[in-house]
Amino acid sequence: MSEQLSKEDYQKLLAAENASFPSPIPTQEVSNGEFMPNRQSRKQREFEARIKDIGERLGKRHGVSRRQFLKSVSGMAAAFVAMNEVYGHFFDVDAAEAAIPEMAADRAKKLSHQFIFDDHTHFLRPDAPVDSPLRRFVNLRNNTGKAGWNPDLAKEPQTFEHLQFNNYVKEMFLDSDTKVVMLSGAPSDVPGNWFLTNRMKFEARQRINKMAGAKRQMYQAVFTPGAPGGQQEMDQVVAELSPDSWKGYTIGDVNNLQTSQHPWRMDDEKIAYPVYEKMAKSGAPIVCVHKGLFTESAAKKFPRMLNHAGVSDVGKAAKDWPQLTFAIYHSSYRHQGDPVSAEAEFAKTGRLAWVSDLAEIPAKFGVNNVYADLGAVFASTCISHPRLAAAMLGILIRGMGADHVVWGTDSLWYGSPQWQIEALRRLEIPQDMQKQHGFRPLGAADGLVKSAILGYNSARLYNLDIRSAMKTFENDSFAQLKKQYEMTGTDRSNLAYGYIAKRI
Repeated sequence: MSEQLSKEDYQKLLAAENASFPSPIPTQEVSNGEFMPNRQSRKQREFEARIKDIGERLGKRHGVSRRQFLKSVSGMAAAFVAMNEVYGHFFDVDAAEAAIPEMAADRAKKLSHQFIFDDHTHFLRPDAPVDSPLRRFVNLRNNTGKAGWNPDLAKEPQTFEHLQFNNYVKEMFLDSDTKVVMLSGAPSDVPGNWFLTNRMKFEARQRINKMAGAKRQMYQAVFTPGAPGGQQEMDQVVAELSPDSWKGYTIGDVNNLQTSQHPWRMDDEKIAYPVYEKMAKSGAPIVCVHKGLFTESAAKKFPRMLNHAGVSDVGKAAKDWPQLTFAIYHSSYRHQGDPVSAEAEFAKTGRLAWVSDLAEIPAKFGVNNVYADLGAVFASTCISHPRLAAAMLGILIRGMGADHVVWGTDSLWYGSPQWQIEALRRLEIPQDMQKQHGFRPLGAADGLVKSAILGYNSARLYNLDIRSAMKTFENDSFAQLKKQYEMTGTDRSNLAYGYIAKRI
């Protein structure tokens, strides 16, 4: 995807879908294409060996294969048991959950009714050009025989659209506890390289909500300030496509930073402010902006983008536009793909580059309309450096409040979001970090803090009545389909769909 990755970088990568072990939790860092993933570390190799051993032993005990056991809720619990054995006790899990399926199933059933709103999801357009950066993402497997969530598709040849759209529905709604999803996208200076056009996202929202018989799907319209025709595109979107919110990239063309023609700053009064005026009048006053994922090595490759990638432009924009809400995607975490530097920085200073800056904006600028999204960054840190994930959450909650952090997973790149949901439900900030840094405990899986992050905050932003929505969701077509799916035996893939580094 992003040209932060060179042709040489791509030679070092493999499709996670085909090359990684299908564990309930990824056993090495997965990239969404916006950063270079690390090779599998020693601890990650140890985790993989442990989960394979646990899966083999408990699978035999229960008369199923290792693969089938690891697809179960007990298999998910077993993965967190292995995580604690390797990384220390960060996750609230009882070994009995792994050994006793009924115990794991009872916990899963109780938590399945939790309201979860994923504000950061993707699938790809069906007509991406053969030489498009988007095609690097997906290994079309027409000979796999997989039919996605709809058995009728087995009668048809697999196509790019079938694999992606139908897999999106399966992974998001059948294989996770997610109730509402926001479909996002990314722009490019080359029209054919947009993830999805705004009209495609509009049509996907219509299609999924019609299938469900309920408002399960929302979408963000991508906007491109300063690009030729960008404001006219916004006018057309408002008039015809009724977006739920907006998505922008201040770095411009995420597909090719070297030639990106229209980067912008959120506090640019000539370029950004006229766009905000349109948003304020559009009925969708939520502005989601990609920030961070821009390491020091990326800054050396693309120095002109450094002024656009961080959050130095957020505070003024938020103060000047109190009628808008600004959601900063990826929490502006800078060190994606470089957790060692991030941990060293936090150990030395108690800060995380750009995350701490974001968390300080409300107090520094006296604003209450800035939110942090966890997409991609929670997924990558919690599987390899759970202390880092805890630090990030602690910093954001301390500075912004638990009511200003929103749940995003950046799926499908990371596979079904269920493992991320479980990771947040089970994660706790260690006592020593709470004491040293003044972090609040995260609390119970369905407690106030985690429930706020997982869904309540986004419901408030998008004016969703949770009680009414959940009552509808209990009986809509997706609820019925999920019941049938679970009765016939779930088939969670445990696959991720981004990139992993080749193993040594």
